[in-house]
Amino acid sequence: MNDSDVGAGSTAQSKRKDARRNKQTLLDAAAAVFVQSGVEAPVRDIAAKAGVGLGTIYRHFPTRADLIIAVYRHQVDACAEAGPALLETSPTPHAALGRWINLFVDFLVTKHGLAAVLHSDNAAFDTLHAYFLDRLVPVCAQLLEAAVVAGEIRSDLDSYGLMRGVGNLCIGADSDPRYDARPLVEILIAGLRLPH
Repeated sequence: MNDSDVGAGSTAQSKRKDARRNKQTLLDAAAAVFVQSGVEAPVRDIAAKAGVGLGTIYRHFPTRADLIIAVYRHQVDACAEAGPALLETSPTPHAALGRWINLFVDFLVTKHGLAAVLHSDNAAFDTLHAYFLDRLVPVCAQLLEAAVVAGEIRSDLDSYGLMRGVGNLCIGADSDPRYDARPLVEILIAGLRLPH
């Protein structure tokens, strides 16, 4: 191997790194636009938010469904990874749970729009739903357990039930701009606290 081979290898690696970073930027921008405007938002709005051209989006995601599925998985992963990080950085486990639930609400607003778009392809949505449960239920359980151990919340709650309750409060938030589920979700999370 000569120096030019090493240089070519590091250039290729750098390009792959840039491509991954660009894709993450696109997914973050698309998620933000979807939360604000729904999954039918114009692709040009996503391109503008990401600071890229339309061609860049279509190169990574040839169809809207490809983009929506990628955003869904990206948001699930980000929400799952946020749980442990919030436990490390929040003043209390209950505060971490509240912050995580806020991220979960953002995700749910996008998810409900996704369900309507993918309605014709139940197999794809079923796979994504299983991915969602496998990644997020254990994270919610970890946050609940930490708050129980800290003596902050009741011990008779399960993560799936809490996530289902939050999900039910979010139904309609994607289709009715007057409805904001957050105040009700905040009351629910505050109600988990044990009286002191």
